[in-house]
Amino acid sequence: MHCLVLLLIDLGLIALSTASALVLRDNLEVSIDRFVQMGPYLVLTMAAAVPVLLVSGLNRTIWRFSCLADYLRVAAAVTVTVLVTVSAGFILNRLDGVARSLPIIQGLLMACTMTGVRIAMRLRYAMRARVPGTRASICEARENVLVVGLNATAELFLRCVAENADGRVLVAGLLGGAERHRRRLLGAYPVLGLAEQLEKVLRGLDVHGVRVDRIVVAKRLDRLSAAARDALLRVKSARNIHIDVLSERIGSGEPSRPKPDACEEAASAARARVAPVALDLEHLASRPYLRWKRLLDAAAAAVIAVALAPLMLLVGLVVILDGGYPPIFWQQRPGALGRPIRVLKFRTMRAAYDQQGRHLADDARISIVGRFLRRSRLDELPQVYNILIGQMSLVGPRPLLPTDQSPGLPARLAIRPGLTGWAQVKGGRDLTVQDKAALDIWYIKHASFRLDLVILLSTLRTIVFGERVDRDAIRQAWRELGGPDAQLR
Repeated sequence: MHCLVLLLIDLGLIALSTASALVLRDNLEVSIDRFVQMGPYLVLTMAAAVPVLLVSGLNRTIWRFSCLADYLRVAAAVTVTVLVTVSAGFILNRLDGVARSLPIIQGLLMACTMTGVRIAMRLRYAMRARVPGTRASICEARENVLVVGLNATAELFLRCVAENADGRVLVAGLLGGAERHRRRLLGAYPVLGLAEQLEKVLRGLDVHGVRVDRIVVAKRLDRLSAAARDALLRVKSARNIHIDVLSERIGSGEPSRPKPDACEEAASAARARVAPVALDLEHLASRPYLRWKRLLDAAAAAVIAVALAPLMLLVGLVVILDGGYPPIFWQQRPGALGRPIRVLKFRTMRAAYDQQGRHLADDARISIVGRFLRRSRLDELPQVYNILIGQMSLVGPRPLLPTDQSPGLPARLAIRPGLTGWAQVKGGRDLTVQDKAALDIWYIKHASFRLDLVILLSTLRTIVFGERVDRDAIRQAWRELGGPDAQLR
């Protein structure tokens, strides 16, 4: 029954395309007499289309999974249909009343409409698949993956990740096989370099706070260059990153056999780093102020972006003169519910590695200009963009590097991170990771418009007079959490 419906839809599109072709051929003039005159040609078209569509199997395909092969099949079916119609019409009445350009326009419109409907169904399905079915957990372990290879296998892997991983697998980027691929995109994912440059790419991702847990090789190993294979071996040995060769998983090569308990060990390690969360996230999200907070943040960020645009342009120019291009630096950090976000900053340091690949100490990289930008917090100004797009809030827990997250207190990730926060005005860089987490969780439980105003005013005081540790605020936060050794359960 469903196949019959799809056949009728295609026939309707063919009839519509034929009528539209006539209107276009007549310079958009609509005439009943012309449609009546074209009646025999339309009947021939429909008669030719039915067997062609049935033989080609277009009514048996699943439109939401249509692909290039289906679109080529549509083109072939349209070509055959038009040729059969023109041949039959010429035999019957020498195509009387049919302009010679009409079949060409008709064929183009038929191909466009039939292909367009299939593409629209595929896009509709893809958009629906992006909507998460369940609310993510703060403690959900996430894995950063780097893909080696640009081919259909890599595209299939990326589609599987987008549809099935539910945010647990994060693709950092891809490595191509030619220099022309660099900085191009496969879907939404950037090509970071060549497979032979694996170690350099990993060092660059380290600087941005992205630690790669697994490398997925989408090409057969014997089709990689010797330099690329050597780079994979060195990375596997030096960094202990798991190498996953997809061709070995589908039986086209000699399968590698990792330790049977490797996956379980990784999962256990991830579970050991976090603890259950006591905050009721549903109740938290329903609090009146937190519901309105996003609207207030967006409005404030828009005003700040306009008011401080000249200052940001000036700072960007100074950064370029001091450290070169680009002036903006990003780092991947956990956002709300631990979802990774790219936090933007003005650059305050030079390159992390020298030309020999040696890591440089922070003191050797930071300049006088960089120290001033950090001390005055001007390096944080680009995060206004993060606030505008909803990744951050004006006030909230600061987005820390994954290594700086308190493993026993993941509840600080329950809401959007902030440009400034309670922990920043109560000690900032002088606090331990645990004390920062305790202060941030205290803020989450007591967030209000009045408290946010207090934090914003205190931030100005901190910028002018420097950071000062408030022991009373720390003790109060730990008392509500049950002590400095307590975990939220």
